[in-house]
Amino acid sequence: MHLVPLPALADNYIWLLHDDDGNAIVVDPGDAAVVEHALAERRLQLRAILLTHHHHDHIGGVAGLRAHHDVPVYAPVDERIMEATQRVRDGDWVELVAPRLRFEVIEIPGHTLSHIAYVGNGVLLCGDTLFSLGCGRLFEGTPAQMLASLDRLSILPGDTQVCGGHEYTAANGRFAITIDADNPDLHARLREVGALRDSNRPTLPVSLASELATNPFLRVDSDPVADWCRRQHGVDNDRVARFAAVRGAKDVFRQ
Repeated sequence: MHLVPLPALADNYIWLLHDDDGNAIVVDPGDAAVVEHALAERRLQLRAILLTHHHHDHIGGVAGLRAHHDVPVYAPVDERIMEATQRVRDGDWVELVAPRLRFEVIEIPGHTLSHIAYVGNGVLLCGDTLFSLGCGRLFEGTPAQMLASLDRLSILPGDTQVCGGHEYTAANGRFAITIDADNPDLHARLREVGALRDSNRPTLPVSLASELATNPFLRVDSDPVADWCRRQHGVDNDRVARFAAVRGAKDVFRQ
């Protein structure tokens, strides 16, 4: 199975998964033209569309794709996603014959209340919930909901490939280093990210193990992040409050 991040719009990634027999799926296609170009270039046939949440930059290309491809559209239970043909909930499975893929659906509210992820085949398709070195803004959910969602993702196998919806890693890293400045894994990741972006290559996918070692939003229980929360915000033993403090600081961070 081949996993390809397709750059789209300003900084989105549309995820393309395909086999060697020309069968493909796409995840969160915000731009139909980008997908059509990738399918034609690789001589692929689109078999399904998977959606993680309702934001337009993740679903804006669905109608255009379905005008030319009669394929199912898997989506969370959210009436704002009108293009869905199959609604999926927590614990459901998406099983495809071609390409042969099987994903578990996990509900991960926080960025939006109906946000879901697809987990399987060694990958985590997590939309705007988990980014490399960061997490999504809380547009609809609460800090407690987002932290619980990240907790669910953090227990997946360490070699799971995290496939977030945006190329935010360099900007996230500039914030992360202000919280976890003595983390050697974070410094190594930032060097890697710099080299990748200098050559216009994507920083995703990335292993969950790497994120657990470097992402401050997955490290609210670590001593460095807890110490930062205590010094900067007077937050001590409440892990939800620690997460909220880090998320709030990121919301206003400018550098």
